[in-house]
Amino acid sequence: MTSAVNTGSASDRLKALGLDLPVLASNPYYVDHRTVGSSIHISGQLPYRDGELLGQGIVGREVELETARELARHAALNALAAAVQAVGDLDRVRIVQMLVFVASTPDFGLQSRVANAASELLIEVLGENGRHARTAIGVAGLPLNSPVEIQMVCTAV
Repeated sequence: MTSAVNTGSASDRLKALGLDLPVLASNPYYVDHRTVGSSIHISGQLPYRDGELLGQGIVGREVELETARELARHAALNALAAAVQAVGDLDRVRIVQMLVFVASTPDFGLQSRVANAASELLIEVLGENGRHARTAIGVAGLPLNSPVEIQMVCTAV
């Protein structure tokens, strides 16, 4: 983790990591977020960058652990972009819960290591507001043969 996790704004920390929040493509079938009371539900996000899915395949077969971890970071970045759409400012985002789906072989068993990469990014960018409850599960397949998908519940601070 970066040593600057408690300094500057979340946007500054994101820039220090060399990252920008992506612009999410709209979808005619669902919205990227829905607010219910004080909770903001973020739709499952795939590891897209500039409209391109960054990887395909099954972790533990065609996709290596480190590649899956990078893909999880991209999916988390997309989920953060959806959260910012909902609350208007990265500094107002608090992650409550994250659900990480990993398309993996039945014997892979390292789904939590994939999820850790996304958790690390959230904490690097948001500090304590990035700490969250989490579930990481292996699944047989994901949309578009993506290796990872991340869903979140957030709140505004």
